[in-house]
Amino acid sequence: METVDALPEQMQALLETLAQEGLESAAHGLSVFVGHEIRLTEPRVAILPITEVPSIMGGPETLAVGIYLAVDGDMDGHILLLLEQQAAAALVDLLMDNAPGTTTALGPLERSALAEVGNLTGALFLNSVARMCGVSARPSPPAVLEDMVGAILDVIVVAVGAISEYIVAIETTFCRSDRRVEALFWVIPNLDALGKSLG
Repeated sequence: METVDALPEQMQALLETLAQEGLESAAHGLSVFVGHEIRLTEPRVAILPITEVPSIMGGPETLAVGIYLAVDGDMDGHILLLLEQQAAAALVDLLMDNAPGTTTALGPLERSALAEVGNLTGALFLNSVARMCGVSARPSPPAVLEDMVGAILDVIVVAVGAISEYIVAIETTFCRSDRRVEALFWVIPNLDALGKSLG
């Protein structure tokens, strides 16, 4: 991922710190939830135009699963945990202690597990960021979207475009023992509100 010249260097550095703290908090909470140690690797953070999201995922027709949360409060915005379809199935197996390859389709149980992952990681991530910034941020219940990347983004692009032309792309990996699943968090904050809250 390559950043664009959308934010000052100090804001870029701050977002990297917020991402690190937020993911550490999410990993701890997720580990408690599943009863196994789950790690989230050190994030790679980039500021990207919203229009570049499909190309990062391999194109608008790439099959993917998104867990979406709207954010309300002083720092409103959106969070989308986005995984390629096979990665979403692998994440279900990793979290549910299934043998690799067990999950081949997302039924109600698998979608519920992914929704809970999105809800837990999103809420803990936001709590950490809100605490560090001294603002309020409340996530909505999660929605699991299974479709092509372009179609998933069409669901939220109108609301996203109303607050920002850029996203904070956080690339990380869910790890358990020797098993790894790559994932992308797309955090779309109201950058003006965030900047004001930070003084």
